[in-house]
Amino acid sequence: MAMKATMIADKDFTIGEVDKRLYGSFIEHLGRAVYGGIYEPGHPSADEQGFRTDVLELVKGIGVPIVRYPGGNFVSGYNWEDGVGPVELRPKRMELAWRTIEPNLVGLNEFVDWCRKANSEPMMAVNLGTRGPEEARQLVEYSNHPSGSYWSDLRAKHGYKQPHGIKTWCLGNEMDGPWQIGAKTAAEYGRIAAESAKVMRWVDPSIELVACGSSNLRMPTFPEWERTVLELCYDQVDYLSLHQYYGNRDNDTANFLAQSMGMDSFIHTVIATADYVQAKKRSKKKIHLSFDEWNVWYHSNDADARIEPWSVAPPQLEDVYNHEDALLVGSMLISLLKRADRVKMACLAQLVNVIAPIMTASGGGAWKQTIYYPYMHASLFGRGTVLVPLVSSPKYDAKDYTDVPYLDAVAVHNAEAGEVTVFAVNRHLSEALPFEIDLRSFGGCRVLEHLVLESGDLKAANTQDAPDRVVPHARGSAEADGSAVRARLGQASWNVIRLKVV
Repeated sequence: MAMKATMIADKDFTIGEVDKRLYGSFIEHLGRAVYGGIYEPGHPSADEQGFRTDVLELVKGIGVPIVRYPGGNFVSGYNWEDGVGPVELRPKRMELAWRTIEPNLVGLNEFVDWCRKANSEPMMAVNLGTRGPEEARQLVEYSNHPSGSYWSDLRAKHGYKQPHGIKTWCLGNEMDGPWQIGAKTAAEYGRIAAESAKVMRWVDPSIELVACGSSNLRMPTFPEWERTVLELCYDQVDYLSLHQYYGNRDNDTANFLAQSMGMDSFIHTVIATADYVQAKKRSKKKIHLSFDEWNVWYHSNDADARIEPWSVAPPQLEDVYNHEDALLVGSMLISLLKRADRVKMACLAQLVNVIAPIMTASGGGAWKQTIYYPYMHASLFGRGTVLVPLVSSPKYDAKDYTDVPYLDAVAVHNAEAGEVTVFAVNRHLSEALPFEIDLRSFGGCRVLEHLVLESGDLKAANTQDAPDRVVPHARGSAEADGSAVRARLGQASWNVIRLKVV
């Protein structure tokens, strides 16, 4: 049977609006994310605060709307007060989560400054490992209260008279994980999350709060953790977090590229659990999801095991991403878009050097990893309303997944711009896939561009010496005839078909 895939997308059959925060990212005090990443005084591109402007330009090129900070596992042992005030008075601390020394040269105020320069907003995490509601409310007061109280006046004394106005807050990080400092049972965490949320909101009623879901879908307490936590803090929080990373340790690319199906199932299960608690509570409120850690992560595991402890900013978690990684990242973005009705925030973890789309050389240049491109394309062009994708595709079976469609695709309608963008991955490793898109409800359309990320080598990667080995081109074959669009999707390719409605 000849290979062919089709998709019907109708403007009246919608999934939901894309919240711009779906394209967020993450900066943790881990490895070279901060020191040697976004911050490197003395670098030729460093600004007056020591922030690398070459990195800032690459971040702005993606259009990152929100950045989670300062962790991650780091936050569960972090005293935020160590990172504010005169730099020369800040303590150096043993950082237990990643076994390094934290110099505290960058803290809350500097990070907020960096976010403003990056055209982004901070998503602040509070420490619910070694600390609790009192310290959390003090941090909100320091950050957001105008003046006339101890902590807000201290912020002004530190040179920041105007409040930061941080709107999005994470109530801890991965509190179900035994690796986490101050790990808790679901009941313990649900109670402290509820009490922290309560007093944080008393300080600033305008903030939005994210409760910790399971650290990953393989946790033995998933999804019971979600149920218990939400039963204890449902009325106090707005979002529930999800974290998931994927790898290809067995070098089974067909199975690796199918793993976004596991992400789909994960999202579905968390939504079902949240809705069960809503029904049990007879609540009118829907809990939305914050998928605030997601990516490919496995390349650097062996190297990390050899790093000597107690150094400052060692090269930890520095995955070098290849072409097949970019394909899965593209499919994971499609998975997020397909549940845009409930997944309102997401953070590609992380942004610079640490499992990141952007890499830097100390004292040298910065370059884009392969995964930069699908992330950039989705952020720039995936704004608007996600349409229900009626996809027909040939399928294959992999080790962990059956009936895997070769075509993974979704369409986003930007009514304001009069555009429809189709994101599509051809998972077939050796054959191109003819692709027909039926946009019957839009009348006519014309192709603005068909961007393609492809490579003859699935393992090809961008490096400091060869930063452009895997880059997208605009030579895609998409053609429009009225409301019918036809394209040929190359083997193992990421595709962005941008259409103007006429």
